[in-house]
Amino acid sequence: MTREEWLGVLEQRHGADLQLKISSASVAVCGLGGLGSNVAISLARAGVGTLHLIDFDKVDISNLHRQQYAVSQLGMCKTEAMKQMLAEIAPYCKVITHTAKLTDENLSLIADCDIVCECFDNAECKAMLVNGVAERYPEKYIVAASGMSGLHTSNTITTKKLGKRLYICGDGMSDVDNDGTLFAPRVMLCAAHQANTVLRIIAGKYEV
Repeated sequence: MTREEWLGVLEQRHGADLQLKISSASVAVCGLGGLGSNVAISLARAGVGTLHLIDFDKVDISNLHRQQYAVSQLGMCKTEAMKQMLAEIAPYCKVITHTAKLTDENLSLIADCDIVCECFDNAECKAMLVNGVAERYPEKYIVAASGMSGLHTSNTITTKKLGKRLYICGDGMSDVDNDGTLFAPRVMLCAAHQANTVLRIIAGKYEV
């Protein structure tokens, strides 16, 4: 499959003008767990031109019930495992990996991205990224997540716009500490909301 063939299929599905916008976009996926691994795959399948993948962790057996990794990738850095996965799914997506814990000190890792996806599972890391982007990169859009644990109804997963460039996906309430578990379907639903929001922003379709 050539790059031209790949782009031709995407243009047939999405239209040439929209696909040009998608192919020209650069998106950071911060955290490659249940949310981020699903977000990255969805965006790559849509033809996003450049993905910056940021995570410090390695693939563990406990990840396999909800994260998009394979048994053969156990022990690999998540950044490299996801890059390997995306090479099979969307070989012409440019994938830039940063095997590091994103902090306020190295927030410049997202400087070249148009849109930032917050996919962390730690509340302090979530707050650091959302606040850091708002303060240091106010021109960037950020798509964050809050609430996708348990076996609650799928219909409570929504997307809300808070402020000019901040979007929050999830139910805003459920917490793994209270529910005791995370299931792949609700996590994937929230990730799908995030990926869809990114594509809508690229297309110029903004929530009100």
